[in-house]
Amino acid sequence: MTAFPASGKKRETDYSDGDPLDVHKRLSSSAGEDRAVLLGFAMMGFSVLMFFLLGTTILKPFMLSAQREESTCTAIHTDIMDHWLDCTFTCGVHCRGQGKYPCLQVLVNLTHSGQKAVLHYNEEAVQINPKCFYTPKCHQDRNDLLNSALDIKEFFNHKNGTPFSCFYSPDSQSEDVILIKKYDQMAIFHCLFWPSLTLLGGALIVGMVRLTQHLSLLCEKYSTVVRDEVGGKLPYIEQRQFKLWSMRRSKGRSREILRLWPN
Repeated sequence: MTAFPASGKKRETDYSDGDPLDVHKRLSSSAGEDRAVLLGFAMMGFSVLMFFLLGTTILKPFMLSAQREESTCTAIHTDIMDHWLDCTFTCGVHCRGQGKYPCLQVLVNLTHSGQKAVLHYNEEAVQINPKCFYTPKCHQDRNDLLNSALDIKEFFNHKNGTPFSCFYSPDSQSEDVILIKKYDQMAIFHCLFWPSLTLLGGALIVGMVRLTQHLSLLCEKYSTVVRDEVGGKLPYIEQRQFKLWSMRRSKGRSREILRLWPN
């Protein structure tokens, strides 16, 4: 009779290790999961850094600049001003020099309105010097700077009377048009698309790893509960079988006593 309680006690001892409270201690993330989570967080951090860098270098100037529409222009006058403008150049780590550059001025006629305007190379040229077509890189060679300005002047002289594409600001009253747009809609799209894709990919990697770990935890908890239920039923079944065996044995002894009892 003492064998059955000992067996039941032994089973309770064996299955006590399957307590759901200890599941978190036994389930630990693998090295691959740790690397995947680290990769996901690194991708998200890199995307935030790209948002910051591209936002300050491209998006912010684009938002602050005037919205321009495409039109056609015709060059009507090109001239190099007599007064050269001052500029500063670097000649070493702790060396700075003063120089001068020629100011090329290009006057155009807007085809759609007939208005005269000053042509600039891009948005930066308007901000640096609104009177000149462009601002060359400053250095000491004045002849090289002059030759560059003369080449551009000759280019527009050949286009005299020939319309070409330009961009103007319809909401502004300024007489400034630009030849090319430094930041167009496609550049803005790439500045937003690739950091967003990197951020989404990193978040997806981390989310998939966390989901896999959560499903593994639920599976382990379910397996533990099933083992505990089966382990709790086994002692009851054995006790039931023991009672039936005891009843059959008692009946057999009663029949044996009745048979041996003298009439």
